[in-house]
Amino acid sequence: MSQEIYYGTGRRKESVARVRIKPGSGNYVINGRDFETHFKRATLRMIINQPFDITELNGRFDVFAIIRGGGNSGQAGALRHGISRALVDYDINLRVPLKRAGLLTRDPRAVERKKYGQKGARGRFQFSKR
Repeated sequence: MSQEIYYGTGRRKESVARVRIKPGSGNYVINGRDFETHFKRATLRMIINQPFDITELNGRFDVFAIIRGGGNSGQAGALRHGISRALVDYDINLRVPLKRAGLLTRDPRAVERKKYGQKGARGRFQFSKR
């Protein structure tokens, strides 16, 4: 008896999350570590759980993810995106509520590049008239 596994790839900023979900008890394994160990901030854990909250499937799937690149916030966003895509793979009818909540759209915001001759993307050196 083989259990079905559903896949989704999520992206945010520089992070890429390869996500597998399977019916289970709500356990998370991220890069071989526990959920609370990898994401210490409660707000990040809340962001990651959004797809399950919206579809009312909290605690019904085990999540296995490999996340590369970026920082904590980007990785949390990538994981949320990947979980949403995997849930659509599980049941196409979940697409409408997830799409309405904006969880299937890749967040395009990224860090603006630093301009040459300046101190940052928008920051400028102080202007001196004399």
